[in-house]
This record gives sequence, C-alpha cells and structure tokens, in this order.
Amino acid sequence: MKDLLRPSRLAPGARVAVVAPSGPVVEERLQAGLDLLRGWDLDPFAAPHVLDRHGELGYLAGTDAERAADLQRAWCDPCVDAVICARGGYGAQRVVDLLDWDAMRAAGPKVFLGFSDSTTLHEAFAVRLGLVTLYGPVAAGIDFVKNARAQEHLRATLFAPETVRILTSDGTALAPGRARGVTLGGCLALLATGYGTPHTRPGARGGLLLLEDVGERPYAVDRALTQLLRTGWLDGVAGIALGSWAQCGPYEELRPVLADRLGGLGIPVVEELGFGHCDGALTVPFGVTAELDADTGTLTLDAPALS
Repeated sequence: MKDLLRPSRLAPGARVAVVAPSGPVVEERLQAGLDLLRGWDLDPFAAPHVLDRHGELGYLAGTDAERAADLQRAWCDPCVDAVICARGGYGAQRVVDLLDWDAMRAAGPKVFLGFSDSTTLHEAFAVRLGLVTLYGPVAAGIDFVKNARAQEHLRATLFAPETVRILTSDGTALAPGRARGVTLGGCLALLATGYGTPHTRPGARGGLLLLEDVGERPYAVDRALTQLLRTGWLDGVAGIALGSWAQCGPYEELRPVLADRLGGLGIPVVEELGFGHCDGALTVPFGVTAELDADTGTLTLDAPALS
C-alpha cells in the first residue's frame, strides 16, 4: 500500500463547500458551523441541497441525485479549496456510484473532510482519486460546533498540519508491538458492508487500519469484524488503531470482543486513540504512511496530512 497524494493545506480566504451526502442536517448547527469556519478566516458556503430532506425517506438529506450533484459540483468548482460534509447518518452508499469520478479526478486534488457514513466516500476518494482525505468533525456536528479540542485539532490539521503529526491514545495496548503502514479505515460497519462493492479497496494489506463505530451492540461489532476476517479483508494488515465505540454498550463488554477478533492477528492494536464519535474527536488522515506504537500508544505520521 502506497502513500496517496496530499492536497494543499488551507490558507486564509480559502473557499469551503459544505455538502450533505448522507442524513438530514439541523439548520441551527449548520449555521453555527459556518460561523465557526468564517471565524477561521475561511469563506464557507452551503451547497444548494444541504438543508433538504427526502420526501419519503426522511433519513436522507434530499434525493440521491441532489446529494450527488451537490458533492460533484462542489468538487469540480475550481474556486473551491475544500469540501466538508455537514454530518454523517446514512446515504453515502446511495450516491457514490452516481458521481463522475473522471470529472472529479480532472478537477485536481483538494481537501475532503467527513466521518462516520462518509467512510464510503473516503474509500472511493482513495481508490478513484488516489487522494489523502481527513476523517474528523463535520461542519454541522455537535462536536465541531461545541468542543474546543475538536475544533483546535481540526484547525491545526487544516492550516498547520506539521504541528499535529503525533496522535496519542488515552487507553492501553490491546496487543503490543510496532508497525508501519499507510493509514486507512473509518466506521467499521461501513467498511464491512462496502466489501466487494465498486470504489472500495479489496483489503487492508500493508495498512494501518483505524476503526471506530457508533450504536452497534457488541455482537454486531463481532459480526462486522468476523465478516472482514472471513473475507480476507484483514489479511496482511500491519496494525490497528481503535477509536471510539459510542453507544456500543459498556466498554468492558465490548473489549473482549475486540480482543477475541483482533488479538489473534499477531499485530499491534492500540485502544482509544481519540477519533470517531467521541467528545473532542481528533482529525486523522487516511492515505499517509505512519508508525503505530502500541506500547507508547502513539500514531506518528511520517509527513503532515496536507502539503
């Protein structure tokens, strides 16, 4: 697995598009997120359908065609420097096949930021565009608009990424050791359901896999990990860093599942690296070479997330 192309860091005045490829967006949080971005001397705007809601499927922000069009139009706009998802939820799987990846590749590299359901898009951006992406707080997310730690880490990643090359775990090593590889990952459920579909990697061989999830009971986490094990998707993975497991049951019940399913891989596994669905979530890049040290609980990037 090789490093992907790093987009340029943002500078004051950068034009930022906010899109909603997944679930419906709360207007008050969107406005708060836009105001925060303006406070960073950025020039943000909401795509036309960000506040839409599908007429029959209320868990979607507008129709598939509208959500795809917003994302593609923003990405292909030469005046736009970054595209940020408004929230997660569900729906990215329904739009990823509607995008014109040739046109998006021709538009050149720029920053893409999203998390949770946008795991599907992170995979597609890696496979189709060969591009480093950022997995972190979203523009209308409660963590982004209210948590200073999440804000500060994201801002540093966007403007001064060399200052946040080391991420430190708040937990312990599930399995000891050191490993090097290219970062990838996201939401476990999306990685498991994405296996075998277009725009998704065939496996994590040679990579450092960053995993988290939300609202999945321990047996469901077991099911998703078992799916990745049985398909061979985890064959050859170099190391694993675990993020948050919000609303996945008491951690003392979930930890044995993680140990049972991942401990036999013979690779370092770090717990509680502080990304995902948690207060003060860190922004992590996918597509850069890094070293994972389970004994010190650190993930160290070889180079800044953005150039």
